[in-house]
Amino acid sequence: MTTHRTARLTALLALPAALTLGVATPSLARSAHTAHTGVVAKAPKAYQIDLSELNDSGASGTAMLSVEGTRLTVKIEAHGLVPGQPHAQHIHGSTDGHDFHCPTASADKNGDGIVTTAEGIPDYGNIHISLTTKGDTSMKSGLAVDRMPVADKNGDLSYSRTIDVTQATADHIKDLHVVQHGIDPNKNGKYDFGKGKSELDPKLPQEATAPTDCGMVKGAAVGSVPVGGVETGSGSTNGIESPGLIAGGGIALLAAAGLFAARRRLLTADTHEES
Repeated sequence: MTTHRTARLTALLALPAALTLGVATPSLARSAHTAHTGVVAKAPKAYQIDLSELNDSGASGTAMLSVEGTRLTVKIEAHGLVPGQPHAQHIHGSTDGHDFHCPTASADKNGDGIVTTAEGIPDYGNIHISLTTKGDTSMKSGLAVDRMPVADKNGDLSYSRTIDVTQATADHIKDLHVVQHGIDPNKNGKYDFGKGKSELDPKLPQEATAPTDCGMVKGAAVGSVPVGGVETGSGSTNGIESPGLIAGGGIALLAAAGLFAARRRLLTADTHEES
């Protein structure tokens, strides 16, 4: 009887080690792959930007920036824009540590009620990336209105593009921000010269180039957050980036529960055998 009970205890004691090895196997495999290739795979980093109106435009939206190596994917969903009109949009800021930010109404130096692009640049910095729909994305394309996204009849705009960027941009993406342009202060549904000519290009009306909304990076996201989802950097899941770790923890908990139940059954059986 004692020999039989000892054999069962030995089998149960070996169970935790087997379960631990099973949970750890994926990590060991990844470590072996890293040691063999010398390459450490890095998961994409995602950042959320909430776009808030400028110049009483009524525009708002959400931008997601996802960086993998030196590949930047930008997705924007914006609303309240001038319907049927192109909206120049850019990533502004600096990668050398300068603290740029979105402007406020105080940036309107001439008091005409409009924060123009020129008035906003001291706050949000020069164009870093032109978010065109195709072709060049440098500062040179900042006013390429023929390659900028167009809002639909409801004033909604969806944009998605993946761009090759420099390592400096990839490393400092949290220091940059998104600005969209194009306002309609007289509410006639189009760009006109009611606010004069653009100081950037006199062929364009001021309405076409004045900023309509701006947003700064809120922080690193746990994963790809849908528009209107949880704000980045909040909640109790900070630092939990691997579904494998979460799943592994669940397996470990289930294994512990099963082991406890098995030991309880064993002790009950042994009590009956000895009585």
